[in-house]
Amino acid sequence: MISYSTENVKMPAIRRRDTSAWIRRVAATYGKRVGEVGYLFCDDEKILEVNREFLQHDYYTDIITFDYCEGDTLNGDIVISLDTVRSNAEQLGKDYDEELHRVIIHGILHLCGQNDKGPGEREQMEAAENRALTLRP
Repeated sequence: MISYSTENVKMPAIRRRDTSAWIRRVAATYGKRVGEVGYLFCDDEKILEVNREFLQHDYYTDIITFDYCEGDTLNGDIVISLDTVRSNAEQLGKDYDEELHRVIIHGILHLCGQNDKGPGEREQMEAAENRALTLRP
């Protein structure tokens, strides 16, 4: 089950049923199935609080993914700051909706085993995001 909730922000205008089906399709391309995945859309202050409390990082970010996967079943909590998604879209000259969906799938790709911190990993993650975006309805 994929759940969507908010804290301090309005629910973004995503088609939840289509988005959930898309997430399942992308997971399947990695041989994974979706178990319990919870999205929390929030503001910058909330994601900073989460970043400090759970990761001991003192900075804003667009997404934090908590991985509770078991075998080939994706389980996790994904926290997304809509404030940072919006400012990133503006800075990159991207459409907000596209940037939001890129971040939504970014968390799933982490749960599928994709990383973006090591040498060459960011480029691999970006390629995986681009492939996933082509599967979006």
